[in-house]
Amino acid sequence: MSDCGTKAVSVIGFIGSVFSPWYAWSGRKDPANNCCINVATYGKGGRFTMTDRGRAALRTSRDTLEVGPSSMHWDGDKLVISIDEIASPPLVSRVRGTITVTPSALTSVELPLKADGSHVWRPFGPISDISVDLEANGWQWSGKGYFDANFGTRALEQDFDYWTWGCFPGARGATAFYDVTRRDGSTFETAVRFDPDGSAEQIAGQPQTPLKRSLWQVKRETRADPGAEPRQVLSMLDAPFYSRSAVETVLDGERCVGVHEALDLTRFRMAALKPMLAVRVPRRPAWTFAAD
Repeated sequence: MSDCGTKAVSVIGFIGSVFSPWYAWSGRKDPANNCCINVATYGKGGRFTMTDRGRAALRTSRDTLEVGPSSMHWDGDKLVISIDEIASPPLVSRVRGTITVTPSALTSVELPLKADGSHVWRPFGPISDISVDLEANGWQWSGKGYFDANFGTRALEQDFDYWTWGCFPGARGATAFYDVTRRDGSTFETAVRFDPDGSAEQIAGQPQTPLKRSLWQVKRETRADPGAEPRQVLSMLDAPFYSRSAVETVLDGERCVGVHEALDLTRFRMAALKPMLAVRVPRRPAWTFAAD
């Protein structure tokens, strides 16, 4: 998020694009054949890009993920993201430039979302600085960032019905929450406080508190001190099954703004949703890298 609070960006690198209808229709047999670097910018002039690419577009090394024309590269103490994508309808346009994420430190936290380890959350850099330099008016800014990863060996909708996640930077560090409802009715709830030096501790966390539903009526809730009322301050992604937004809440008496997500996987399992997603997620299986 920008320091001024009016703009934000999210970038997700997928090997096995879990929200791609093309990956679902393929039977998810070959994750490398459905890869993607999804870029979304939020605020005035915001764009959404999510091109599902084939195996030919994927190159990986110890420090680099390349998917077609875009890449993520770990350079010493920072993650440099180079973007060259085309936004989806109705605002078809090129999204090109560089985003740099610099964590204050890297954590050693790794938490399974299921006991069998089939889904794992790895918050690498929950306290980060971000610098955005895109080829568009007003899209050169700096602010606070976040860098994590999820790993899995099964489809999300096979094992989960619903989850919410949020990370809220404060004066002394950042607090992240993960609240999951599995398909068997069991739940997983965690709250982790991160310090700028990368140390972390699991805490009890504030009560789950309702947040106004999204425009698509996705149920939302987050953590807040008793009596506090969380509120959305910036709309980001609003999809039939997924909500991402900037939310203001109160934690341990401190008013803070962070990024919040709610994911309704019961809706995502609906077959009728996949053709709707295909409009926003084009498939481009062919790719040739330029000679190095």
